Amino acid sequence: MSNHTTVTEFILLGFSDVREQQILHFVVFLVIYLVGLIGNILIITAVALHHHLHIPMYFFLMNLSVLDVGSISVTIPKSMLNSLMNTRLISYSGCVAQVFLFMFLGSADLAILTVMAYDRYVAICQPLHYESMMNRRACLQMAASAWISCMLYSTLHTSSTFAISFCGGNVVDQFFCDIPQLLKLACSDSYFSENGVIALSACLVLFCFVLITVSYVQIFSTVLKIPSEQGRHKAFSTCLPHLTVVSLYIFTGMFAYMKPTSSSPSGLDIVLDVLYSVVPPVLNPIIYSMRNNEIKTALRKLIVYMLFSKNKMSAFL
Repeated sequence: MSNHTTVTEFILLGFSDVREQQILHFVVFLVIYLVGLIGNILIITAVALHHHLHIPMYFFLMNLSVLDVGSISVTIPKSMLNSLMNTRLISYSGCVAQVFLFMFLGSADLAILTVMAYDRYVAICQPLHYESMMNRRACLQMAASAWISCMLYSTLHTSSTFAISFCGGNVVDQFFCDIPQLLKLACSDSYFSENGVIALSACLVLFCFVLITVSYVQIFSTVLKIPSEQGRHKAFSTCLPHLTVVSLYIFTGMFAYMKPTSSSPSGLDIVLDVLYSVVPPVLNPIIYSMRNNEIKTALRKLIVYMLFSKNKMSAFL
């Protein structure tokens, strides 16, 4: 242990040293961040202000949007700031906070998506019991359970990650503090302390994946039995956005975490890391607004109201 160096800060790699490319990275990430931020805030506002959207499906969608706002705010602003200031440093405490928040928000995303799959299962497969099974109290309990359990899980994961000794330097081959890249810096004698938590993470992801899969197998078997083509189309239209978001979230994460680890970062690694950490939170509001007529109508009314209020205020001034 006497040969181990105490790490006080980390160096984040992942993007070019060329100043012009750093500025380009800043601009691209700024556009992505603003698109994700505005899209998710519009979803949150539309659901909050329109009373006909105060049903379980949109309540969980609002939770998902809140988590997505937090998720992109954990990684993108720091990366943009580093590019703008021509630095790659992040403090040890900043790295700990980034890991905790990223793991918490990411796992809570998956938990809420699992709850949303259960909500669609009850709505389509057991419609007569929907109001009793998905009442206000049940929805609040499920959402609270997802948030609290994922916070505890993230605390366990973060504490076990930073309990290890870093003797492989302080250079992280990523644009944010990502656990797989941090473990590459761990000493061999302390790396295995994290294996139990990694196994737990795999089990939790598999559990959520199985629940979502079973829910949609039941949903599709029920929908295909609906005699009316219009009824089948309506049922599919409420499930397709959620299924698209789940697929995007799970498969980008699988590609990112199951890819072979390399000693040096590559262009493919960077693309996959951006795909699973940035793209899903940005695309989620777009997917839901494109495929859901109620969300589209609510967003249209909200945007018209905002424009009208702005024009009215300008005329008054």
